[in-house]
Amino acid sequence: MQENNTQKTMILIGAGCRGRCYTDAAFEDMPGAFKLVAVAEPVDNFREYVRDKHSIPDNMCFNTWEPLLEKGKIADIAIIATMDRDHLAPTLAAIECGYDILLEKPVAPTPEECRIIQRAAEKKGVFVLVCHVLRYTRFFKTLKSIIDSGEIGEVMNIQHIEAVGNAHQSHSFVRGNWRNSDESTPMILQKCCHDMDILAWLVGKKCTRVHSFGHLSHFVRENAPLDAPEYCIDGCPHEADCPYSALKLYLNEKKNDWFRPAAARRLNPTNEDVERAIKTTDYGKCVYKCPNNVVDHQVVNLEFEDNVYASFTMSAFTKGGREIKIMGTGGEINGSMDSPIITVYSFKTRTTREIDISDDSIGNTLESGHGGGDTGIMQALLDVLNGVPNDSACDIAESCDNHMISFAAEESRLTGKVIDMEEYVKRF
Repeated sequence: MQENNTQKTMILIGAGCRGRCYTDAAFEDMPGAFKLVAVAEPVDNFREYVRDKHSIPDNMCFNTWEPLLEKGKIADIAIIATMDRDHLAPTLAAIECGYDILLEKPVAPTPEECRIIQRAAEKKGVFVLVCHVLRYTRFFKTLKSIIDSGEIGEVMNIQHIEAVGNAHQSHSFVRGNWRNSDESTPMILQKCCHDMDILAWLVGKKCTRVHSFGHLSHFVRENAPLDAPEYCIDGCPHEADCPYSALKLYLNEKKNDWFRPAAARRLNPTNEDVERAIKTTDYGKCVYKCPNNVVDHQVVNLEFEDNVYASFTMSAFTKGGREIKIMGTGGEINGSMDSPIITVYSFKTRTTREIDISDDSIGNTLESGHGGGDTGIMQALLDVLNGVPNDSACDIAESCDNHMISFAAEESRLTGKVIDMEEYVKRF
C-alpha cells in the first residue's frame, strides 16, 4: 500500500466517555489528520458536545446508529464506542458498509460474537483496530522494545498488577455501567482484556493454559453498616468517614471531569445536576447496597509456550495504577505507569540503568489519556490506513485470540478448572 497522507474522515457511534476520548484526541493532538462528519448518540448533551466541537451539521447527528449506517459508507472510518453488549449489530453493519473500524474494547461480550465480528471483517476485507490503548503508551512500547532487543535475555516470568483503585472500582464497577456482568461483561474481560492483551504481546508467544481465582468480597450488602440508608445523601451517619461517599466523590469534588459527568449524564454538570443524580440514581447509592456482581479482586496465572509464566492481579483495594516486573534469563525490568522511570537490571554487569519516559501523559487515568494511549491509538490507526508500519497495531484476529484468554480466565474462576487454551479456542 502506498503512503497516503490525505485527511481521514470518521463517523462516531457512541459519544460517551470513550468515544469522546478518541475524537477529542484526534482533534486536539493531531490537527488536520481526521475530520468527524457524523455522530450517533442517544444522550442529547453528549451528542451536542460532539456536534459543536467538530462542527457537524444537524442532519448528520442521530439518536441511534441505524439511520446513520443506512446512509452507507460516507467516511473512511467508523468509531464504535457503544456499551459492551451493543457492539455486535453496529459493528457488523459498519463492516457491511465497508468501513475500516476503531472498535472499543471488549470486542463483544461472548467468544461467539467476537469470532462473528472477526469473520465478517476478514470476509469483507476491512481493518478493525480494537482499542487496547495500553499497547500505544510510551510505557508499554518501551517495555516491548527492551524485551525485543534481547537486553534481558529470554523472558521467563512476568508479574503484572492492575491496581484498579478503590474509587474507580466504586464508580465504574459497583455503581456504574460495568457493575453487573449480566448487563455488561465480566470484570476480567471489561477491565482486564487490556492486560491479557499486553501480557501476550510482551511475551510474544501463545498462551497455553489459564487458571484463575476471584470473588466479590467487599462491596456486598452484608458489609453495609446496619444504620446506613440506601442513599448517601439521606443522612448516613458514616458519611464523613466513608471513602465511597457519593457526596465526596460526586458533589464536593469539583475538579473530577470524569465522575461528575458520568453520574449526571451531561458534560460540565452543575451542582444541581449532580445532586439530582445522587438522589435518584445508583451513583448515589451506598456502595454496599448496589446491584453489582462483578469481582472486586482476581488473580490469573498464565502459561505460555516454552514454559513462560505470567501472574496477573486485579484489585480494587489500591490507590490505582499498573505495575510490572519482567524477569529474563539475563536481567529484569521494573516499572509503574505512575512513574517516569523504568529500571533495567543486568545480571552480567550487576548494574541498573534507568530509562526516563517523562512526558505530559504519565499515569493510568482518563485524564492522562491512559498514559498517552488514546492519542497513540489514533496515530496507529492513521499509520495503518496510510500504509505506515506501526509495531503496536494488530488485526482483529490477534485481538480476538487475546480476548479468549479473558474468557478462559472467567470460566476457570467459575469452575475452578485449569483451562487448556487449545481446547478452549477450538470451541469457538
